[in-house]
Amino acid sequence: MAILDKHKILETNATLLLIFSFLVVTIGGIVQITPLFYLENTIEKVEGMRPYTPLEMAGRDIYIREGCYTCHSQMIRPMRDEVERYGHYSLAAESMYDHPFQWGSKRTGPDLARVGGRYSDQWHVDHLRDPQSVVPESVMPKYGFLEHRKIDGKYIGDVMAANAVVGTPYTEEMLANAQADFRAQADPDSDYDGLLERYGDKVSVRNFDGQPELTEADALVAYLQMLGTLVDFSTFTPDPSR
Repeated sequence: MAILDKHKILETNATLLLIFSFLVVTIGGIVQITPLFYLENTIEKVEGMRPYTPLEMAGRDIYIREGCYTCHSQMIRPMRDEVERYGHYSLAAESMYDHPFQWGSKRTGPDLARVGGRYSDQWHVDHLRDPQSVVPESVMPKYGFLEHRKIDGKYIGDVMAANAVVGTPYTEEMLANAQADFRAQADPDSDYDGLLERYGDKVSVRNFDGQPELTEADALVAYLQMLGTLVDFSTFTPDPSR
């Protein structure tokens, strides 16, 4: 009863309740935040991670613009059913260059963290054009208009520069060649050696939507096709100290 009587004092005194609530939140915050100052890096470095190419970055912006994140998450939880369905659980490093990240909390459609390479480019084009033609039970709206929207990457260098300000390791060379790399990735007949030198030889170079013009569909498919492909999980060993 004595404890309840003391608690009653807090419940009936708004000032005391505010003070003690503040103290509890402060102590809890200190306990959570202080250890981070003693870590060299809160994100484990993983081999294979790289910044988005200009075309992939444009595709990601289209993905966000069209609200794809509201129905598709990009975070596989470390639970058996998640891993068996989608693949290896997501690593923090896989989102280290995402501003903002696309983890999500709702899945009307499947998680897309490992969708890269699972389907052909044509499948993605058909799916965007008419989702129900490939997934009859889908409630996804049609995005066929993306095939008719041409893009030239005029401002992609500015987008990359903005991301560099918040920590994405784009070099001066990457920024200077942003527009050229943007066009080269969707044109297998172009001189794309510089693109591969800057971003790695795993970058996919091809006409993603099968049309002669460079379109928003090219950019979006390029982005989707790289999701989950950067880390080689057959050789990945988690850091036990993390």
